[in-house]
Amino acid sequence: MAEAKAGAMEMKGEVRLLNLICILAAIVFIALAVLNALYSGDFLTTDNLFITMVCLLMALMFAANPLLYLKSEGKLPIPFRKRPALAGGAQSTIARAGGPSTPPLLDARGRAVPPDVKSMVANMKIRQP
Repeated sequence: MAEAKAGAMEMKGEVRLLNLICILAAIVFIALAVLNALYSGDFLTTDNLFITMVCLLMALMFAANPLLYLKSEGKLPIPFRKRPALAGGAQSTIARAGGPSTPPLLDARGRAVPPDVKSMVANMKIRQP
């Protein structure tokens, strides 16, 4: 059990580090696009527009992963999207959907699965629009 917790903590640290690297790379590419716009003589040439678009596209590619991670964690508010009201949290929604007679979730060896795995399975069962 201690090894599983250590592995989860290590994965969380790795994800945090990779997201930080991606954000820094996206900021660098945006800075390159801005520097290209500011210091180029004639901005509307084919070469300058190409360099700017490549820098912005690379910034988008590096920013997509951290943004999708934040969205999956529920930490990124999406404007103009209505959230369903959860009075008792996600567990009450699961209890209502599955009913009280739902058998416990077991792994392949018949052991009870940890709470984090239960929450992931429950999130997969909730229908998304």
